Amino acid sequence: MSDLHAAALPSVGPGQILPFAATRHPDKIGLVVGDRRLTYRELDHLSDGVAASLRARNIGPGDVVSLYGQNSAEWIVSYHGALKAGAVVNPVNVMLTGPELSYVLSDCGAKAVFAGSAQADTVEGALQAVTSVELFCVFDGPSGAHENAVPWAEFLDSASDTSTTPTPTPKVTPKDLCCIGYTSGTTGNPKGAMQTHQAVLLNCALTATMHGRLDDDIVVTALPAAHVYGNVAINSTFLAGGTVVLMDRFNAAHALRLIGTESATMFEGVPAMYSMIMADPSFETAELSSLRKSTIGGQTFSPSLAERWQARVAGPVLELWGMTEISGLGTTHSVYTPPVPGSIGVSLPGIEIKIGPIDGSLSEVPVGTPGELMVRGPLVMLGYYGRPDATAEVLSPDGWLRTGDVAYVDDTGHFFVVDRLKDMILTAGYNVYPAEIERVISSHPQVTMVAIGKRPDEVKGEVAVAYIVAAPDSDLDATIISEYCRVHLAAYKRPREVVFVDALPTTSSGKLMRRKLTELDPTFTR
Repeated sequence: MSDLHAAALPSVGPGQILPFAATRHPDKIGLVVGDRRLTYRELDHLSDGVAASLRARNIGPGDVVSLYGQNSAEWIVSYHGALKAGAVVNPVNVMLTGPELSYVLSDCGAKAVFAGSAQADTVEGALQAVTSVELFCVFDGPSGAHENAVPWAEFLDSASDTSTTPTPTPKVTPKDLCCIGYTSGTTGNPKGAMQTHQAVLLNCALTATMHGRLDDDIVVTALPAAHVYGNVAINSTFLAGGTVVLMDRFNAAHALRLIGTESATMFEGVPAMYSMIMADPSFETAELSSLRKSTIGGQTFSPSLAERWQARVAGPVLELWGMTEISGLGTTHSVYTPPVPGSIGVSLPGIEIKIGPIDGSLSEVPVGTPGELMVRGPLVMLGYYGRPDATAEVLSPDGWLRTGDVAYVDDTGHFFVVDRLKDMILTAGYNVYPAEIERVISSHPQVTMVAIGKRPDEVKGEVAVAYIVAAPDSDLDATIISEYCRVHLAAYKRPREVVFVDALPTTSSGKLMRRKLTELDPTFTR
């Protein structure tokens, strides 16, 4: 372990992660994307070039740099390069439309935008309504394909001396603004959660600790780098000196191949990814023996999902919970502790978590009683950018963040998420949680994926509707599902209708988008 002391541990922010890793493991492969394999020395050097080129264009401390594209090596080094230049990073969901992108760029006052070639047209259209952007850089694609864009190679040539003189990271403090991450905007416009350098770095460090990440770990993931879960998965691995095998987008068969060919020790994903992997014909024969741990987060899932995975994969499945407003994880399991199936784990070290009443007061509810999950500590955001009103709605004067998740805690300190408060279905006076129904239905062997939505009802107020992706070649029908629910669920919780679909709407990170389920139902009327 002597190499741990060869460089000072990062103490200020994520801009120190690559220099730290490059000092310890200069010639080790840190990132694999497609055919590209980059050592830590190369990642550090490339991000120095980004920082120097930004500074050459007078983009630096306090300026917002937006990143809008699929996972790529350029995305990763631009993120770190922007931080080294002292800029504030704004990772943007690649699924945003032009008008949505215009809103985000204008709201945070972005000064630079980096994008993949597939997103360049959207950016060009969005910039017509944005006045703050001075630099638009395209990662790949033919030079000159976009009139207002600077090609990646030309941008890096903006500072010619980066090969001999790395750009030093401007002085920042742990509490300075590091990142503005926008929420999904399920109601109204998205809000920009302001994250500090301390919050982002600490989340990566605590995650690496809880998951036992080591310098020999090889992590396969398709989690979007722009999402806090993906950001922490990538940068906590860099912090430990491991290797990240990053897919540009998720494909179940390709993920299985990568686990085998790269001898991956760890896979990270959301429940939908695991469901699709286990539904893939190659799952039963894939080479998975190198895996020694897996993580799953972003949404509640059926314990049967983990059981099916662990029937083929050794090592624990570490369920976790997090959100944009806390820069990533808030709870998880330690790789070294006994499993507690169905739990999202315990709070990260030094983070306070409690269960408060659903009515909005700040007291605590008894052990085992569902209430609203609340978080306090150094991971909590500074607030929503330019939105003191929205900040006051979720952040109390003494620092407690209301998460909007319904959960309970047991007597060992393990937390269990019941559902999102806004997704709760009120039927005939009963509170019905879609995630509970999803856990039951997803345990049926012929169900690949399921999501529960709600529909207005004149008698009961609201009723549950199940949207199901059946396993290939199954004989599943609504009667079979109804009978399965009758055995496992109380009458008031059972879906009143079953709709079979080919696919379910998901976010870029693979989370179910329940608010879009009605678009799959031709019988739905408002």
